[in-house]
Amino acid sequence: MGHGHSHGTAAGQSPDFRVRLWIAFSITALIVVAQGVGAVVTGSLALLTDTVHALVDASGLLVALIAATLMVRPATSRRTWGFRRVEVIAALAQSALLLVVGIYAAIEGIRRLFEPPEVPATELLVFGVVGLAANIVAIAVLSSGRAANLNMRAAFLEVLNDALGSVAVIIAAIVIATTGFAQADAVAGLLIAALILPRALRLMRETLAVLMEFTPPGLDLEQVREHILALDHVRDVHDLHASTVATGLPVLTAHVVVDDECFTDGHAAQMLRQVRHCVAHHFTVSVEHSTFQIETEEVAAEETDAQVHGQQAGREPPGARHAP
Repeated sequence: MGHGHSHGTAAGQSPDFRVRLWIAFSITALIVVAQGVGAVVTGSLALLTDTVHALVDASGLLVALIAATLMVRPATSRRTWGFRRVEVIAALAQSALLLVVGIYAAIEGIRRLFEPPEVPATELLVFGVVGLAANIVAIAVLSSGRAANLNMRAAFLEVLNDALGSVAVIIAAIVIATTGFAQADAVAGLLIAALILPRALRLMRETLAVLMEFTPPGLDLEQVREHILALDHVRDVHDLHASTVATGLPVLTAHVVVDDECFTDGHAAQMLRQVRHCVAHHFTVSVEHSTFQIETEEVAAEETDAQVHGQQAGREPPGARHAP
């Protein structure tokens, strides 16, 4: 049995972005308060939608902050990966919240296209500018850490899209003031929904793929199998699995069948090093954390027989008896 791993940032601990998240959360919370007041004063759907969007962003940033705090806690014998996967759960929660807001904005926006309320353009413009300015500051704070993990990426995208929502509010205010086209507010609300929904669905798909332990994107297991089989003395590769624990931490396990003499001439240890080097350096996705079982054909056959008997036993009806 072999086990390869690295304790660097890529496969171990994530960088600490808690200070940036605190700043971004504080700014976004202020945006929620300011735009909430503005939504009440103006009655604007665009501003109301952007306020709810900002509220979701603020809650998402708070969740991201909690996740970032938990992620730096060390692993234990009970939690062998620590809290690394919290970032995935946090990103899933944020995507679900964004999906709800996007659907609401789309439905309400369509209704207001036919029943546009009167919206004061000047007040709408002021609150839109305030929201945009605050979002720009938050974007600057989070921009350098957006590629660190799913948690930081979700936080950055939330603030970025909220800034685009503020731009839509500003444009709606200008259109209403210059043309009197009252439906501009509803159009802006629909635009914000169009910004929210695709991002929410994409982020949800990515996080669900991690939770379902799908093969990491960019890693072709058939290529991995063929590459290992091309090594000298390798007879077969089975029980090959790959998944992602958290951002930057793909893992891979496999049973590798080698010639019997590898266990008598001491070559098995060298085979293990070759296989570990293979998956760590020969593919687009570098898998530093890998676990391999090096075994003979006899052991592999015993495993296959055990699996077959287990499947047959599972198909037998309760109370079935075997003939002596």
